[in-house]
Amino acid sequence: MGKIKKIGVLTSGGDAPGMNAAIRAVTRTAIYNGLEVIGIRHGYLGMVNANFKPLYSYTVSDTIQRGGTFLKTARCEAFRTPEGRKTAYENLRAAEIDGVVVIGGDGSFKGASIFNEEYNIPFVGVPGTIDNDIFGTDYTIGYDTALNTVVEAVDKIRDTASAMNRMFFVEVMGAEAGHIALYSGIASGAEAILMPEIRGEARDIVKIIETGNTRKKSSNIIIVAEGDEEGGALAIAEKYKPQLEGYDVRVVILGHLQRGGSPSALDRVNASRLGNAAVEALLDGQQSVMVGLQNNEIVLIPFRKAVKQHKGLNQHIVDIIDILNV
Repeated sequence: MGKIKKIGVLTSGGDAPGMNAAIRAVTRTAIYNGLEVIGIRHGYLGMVNANFKPLYSYTVSDTIQRGGTFLKTARCEAFRTPEGRKTAYENLRAAEIDGVVVIGGDGSFKGASIFNEEYNIPFVGVPGTIDNDIFGTDYTIGYDTALNTVVEAVDKIRDTASAMNRMFFVEVMGAEAGHIALYSGIASGAEAILMPEIRGEARDIVKIIETGNTRKKSSNIIIVAEGDEEGGALAIAEKYKPQLEGYDVRVVILGHLQRGGSPSALDRVNASRLGNAAVEALLDGQQSVMVGLQNNEIVLIPFRKAVKQHKGLNQHIVDIIDILNV
């Protein structure tokens, strides 16, 4: 691969607040280094369909505070096939794109990794997912905003829970990981947190509630990750309702509310850092790697590690759940 003169940038998978800040950083870092920038609309689908749009410094003005992604995102079954990837490669070559920055989650990186094995166009990933479940980085774009959204919602739910002696099972996103549930549960003072990673006595809701009753608690909030082994909040509430006499049991599913909204300051700053680092990595000749943050420092993680290794919960944070509920 020769000297990089033009790069593409796309967002893929689920949208996350801060993706626009990352696109902005990629665009302006590239321009600062004398590169042309092409926005690839609708993720890998746009790569297969050659849906390309030149980006300039003014194009990304007034975007850092906006949620979602102005480049759009979409699923693309065609890119999963050799024929689809060949078409994507031919479109990139025709547009003279020398490298690509992919902003997304592990599924997006898996596609980029396969593409890099087949074709000599370097891809660098920026972790963008509210679930914060990508191995190799302490932080993913959108996670902080999603946490703040959940905490704000639960604070409001607790007001009515206290007024009406209600118990709320609040379902948050996290199909395969409990990072949102864990941190939002602690931040909002939830009485119990149910996550795929936690089993055994720590899941005994009735015992937890009885302990709370000795302190004359007027409200109870149970945070449930959508991927919990017992099912979502509706299934779990139905299961425990007969054992929770005296409570008006209700369920709230926050759903895609968690994906939206203006990104937090932390998401904006870290998205800017990661976008900048992705372009620098391409200029340094890197490929098939993700830029991440470890101990607040930029690191490079091979795609094969980011997509194959599991990111567990912080055990110290898990351990303090029971302590805080005494």
